[in-house]
Amino acid sequence: MSKYRKILVAVDGSESGKNAFRQACRIARDDKSWITVITAMPVFPDQFDVLSTKEKATRALLEEGEKILTEIIRVAKEEDTIIRPALKEGSPFEMILETAEEGNYDLIVMGRRGKSRIEKTLVGNVAAGVIVHSRRDVLVVPKDAELGWGNILLPTDGSKYSGFAAEKAMEIATSYGGKITVVSVVDVTDEFSAQAPEAVEELIRKAHAFTEDIRKRGNGLNITALVKEGETYEVITKLAGECLSNVIVMGSHGRTGVRRFLIGNVTEKVIGYAPCPVLVVKESR
Repeated sequence: MSKYRKILVAVDGSESGKNAFRQACRIARDDKSWITVITAMPVFPDQFDVLSTKEKATRALLEEGEKILTEIIRVAKEEDTIIRPALKEGSPFEMILETAEEGNYDLIVMGRRGKSRIEKTLVGNVAAGVIVHSRRDVLVVPKDAELGWGNILLPTDGSKYSGFAAEKAMEIATSYGGKITVVSVVDVTDEFSAQAPEAVEELIRKAHAFTEDIRKRGNGLNITALVKEGETYEVITKLAGECLSNVIVMGSHGRTGVRRFLIGNVTEKVIGYAPCPVLVVKESR
């Protein structure tokens, strides 16, 4: 496996971010990785007319950032992990991307916040932006979830992006002796099924071909191939719970122009509702 040698963890003072850091520490111990922890404090230079007010506000934000990193350093000692803390001034989204590129990090780790329905449905702006724009793999960790590599859920739609995720999932399974459940979901309405049964059968046939292709490519690995029908994100997140998956490994469809600001509906909802961490795999660099 091409292990994650350099990990960038973005924290914001939340319990979710703290847990994401703990899970990153586990990866670092397994892969003997380097960890940098970044927190970014937004600065609004045009917000204040009086210079002294602006300086006080900036100082307060930086003090808050220092408190966040002090707590992370304490957690790092508990996890027996050496880290490089970094406090940045500027847009969290931009600072994470800039740091990841300049430092040539392999993986970005972030927490998932929110338990309400709307918070689950919409990934936060920072996380969404990082997932879409970064060329690095991104691991999103729910507040109470623990990461493991032993039981991997791999959704596939036959696209090249799913192919990148499949390669990563098989590398992980090979390195850690894990098993993979690969699933392709046929998501059609009842009306479509009634009006075009032959088309649905063709979709099911293709879904079986997608999963069987991955199973054959993973010769020697413990791979279970499934085809399910239903709303895609619901099938994936429910299956993750039923299979007690440690991680969901997914591809990330590319975006251009305005659409780069939007994560695909399925990916966003899987991240929001998944009971376990979600690893979003990017194209090999």
